[in-house]
Amino acid sequence: MHVGKQVRLFLVDGTPGGLTTAEIINWTGHVLKGKREKLVAIRGREEARRTGVYILLGDDVGDGRIAYIGQSDDVANRLMQHDAKKDFWDEVVIVTSKDSNLTSAHVRYLESRLIKMAKSIGRVHLSNGNEPSGGADLPEADASDMDYFIEQLRIVLPVLGVEVLRGREARSEPGAAEQPVHDQYVDSPIFTLTNRAGVDARAQMIDGEFTVLRGSRIRTVMQRPKAGVATTMRQFEARSRLHALVIADAVASPDGATMKLTQDVVFTSPSAASAVLQGYATANGRADWRTTDGVTFGAWEAAGAT
Repeated sequence: MHVGKQVRLFLVDGTPGGLTTAEIINWTGHVLKGKREKLVAIRGREEARRTGVYILLGDDVGDGRIAYIGQSDDVANRLMQHDAKKDFWDEVVIVTSKDSNLTSAHVRYLESRLIKMAKSIGRVHLSNGNEPSGGADLPEADASDMDYFIEQLRIVLPVLGVEVLRGREARSEPGAAEQPVHDQYVDSPIFTLTNRAGVDARAQMIDGEFTVLRGSRIRTVMQRPKAGVATTMRQFEARSRLHALVIADAVASPDGATMKLTQDVVFTSPSAASAVLQGYATANGRADWRTTDGVTFGAWEAAGAT
């Protein structure tokens, strides 16, 4: 059962692009988000001088985002070091506690869990090198508190447009067929898509996003349309770029015709997923994706709407 959450946002500068703070009522955590150009203002804020974890965000070489997760007893001071040594980031998220009760041991635990979680989800590439082993000595009660802290953080960050922790953690080895799960984030039954070219995929609506599950097989090559309609060609070019990103971390099959996804992949719509997976410029995902009972995505969606 879904439980409502009240997330309180405050635009420090009074503008959407300025510093923003976020809190959940009755949660001790506090989140501050700001652009790198606001670093002087960020360093001047009280919460930035506390013990906490931080996430640096920037543009990846491809189309997506890249992140670095760290922790410090004085986040503001650590950010100045990163300002001189790391070039990629253009935005930072600082996570601290309103009651100042986060200790060095707590944030080492948080850093370790967040890095492992972000890598498992695979939504955003991490520039972190070695995974920290912190948190091993945290008392059981404190570890439980920090796990709850992370659950609330996973709600707040997407509200701020930060997708690092949004999605499912992997529950099997990379490349293996991921078993769909049923939890508070899953909004639908399992949909499948197969064709004679070897495409064999499964998907679910997870946290409101159409998500193709890891272990699904996708066509290796996009098929260029024969017709020269301008809109179709533009769609083909756009989906070819997306296809290249999707298969970047996939594993090729012995015959080379398909590739197996090693991470869940989020698409803007079932039609976009159907087209990219099958190597087409266009597709009708609401008819292509079906449950094991033969119900199309479109029919399932219509039933929910009524």
